[in-house]
Amino acid sequence: MSYITTYTGNHFDPINPDPELINIVDIAHALPMICRGNGQVSTFWSVGEHCILCAKEAVARGYSNRVIEGALLHDASECYMSDVPRPLKQFMTVYKEQENHLLDVLYTKFLGSPLDEQEEKLIKEIDDAVLWYDMKYLLGEDSEGDKPETCMVPDYTVRAFKDVEQEYLEIFEKYKVL
Repeated sequence: MSYITTYTGNHFDPINPDPELINIVDIAHALPMICRGNGQVSTFWSVGEHCILCAKEAVARGYSNRVIEGALLHDASECYMSDVPRPLKQFMTVYKEQENHLLDVLYTKFLGSPLDEQEEKLIKEIDDAVLWYDMKYLLGEDSEGDKPETCMVPDYTVRAFKDVEQEYLEIFEKYKVL
């Protein structure tokens, strides 16, 4: 079998992704169910919550709807491929290539094209800043470097899966590009 069955019942092949089978409901449902940091955190904190914080930071910085939606979707491939911690992922060349390909398909479906270099840079800056806060609030650990400047204060209140799913969909609809 070369597919996974999604929440909405699609048979999705993450190796050969069919954009017609990508559904924002599957993404919004799955990401709140995946724990950040491979579960090595003080309390459950989802990839969905992380993506929401990234999108909120993009809004607070006054970025375009395209960058806001890109920030919301930047880990969407994980709903099909799972989350792999950064220290391990850096050695997984094939995984990273496949993840990048899937992200390009996702961005094309929802944004009309893959992210350009500047958009990737802006989203990476936000992702790294939010990761710093994730490490601080979820592990009590100071990350390398100074505390990043953010335009909003991250809220690490643990919420029900359905509440995170609903907010993810609301942000997606509010800033939808296509």
